[in-house]
Amino acid sequence: MAGDDAFLESLTESSLYSIGASFCDRSPELVDDLLEQGAAIERAGLDAWAAQQDVSVESAFQTLVTGLAVRYYTAVAGTG
Repeated sequence: MAGDDAFLESLTESSLYSIGASFCDRSPELVDDLLEQGAAIERAGLDAWAAQQDVSVESAFQTLVTGLAVRYYTAVAGTG
C-alpha cells in the first residue's frame, strides 16, 4: 500500500534510525554483543548493570540507547 510505504520511509528519517544504521555499518562485528548487553541492562536496570560492569550509569545508558537504536534500525530496514 502506498500509505504504508510512505510511513515506513518516514521512520528512516529519525535520529534513532540513523544511530542504529551508523553502528551497524561501522561495527557489524559488535552488534550481537551490544544487543546482549542491552537486554542485560533491561533485565537488571541501569544502576545495577552499571555497578556489575563497573561502568558509569551514563555509559550504561548510552549502551542501552545504542542497542535500542540498532533494534529499531534492523526492524525498520528488515536486516538482521
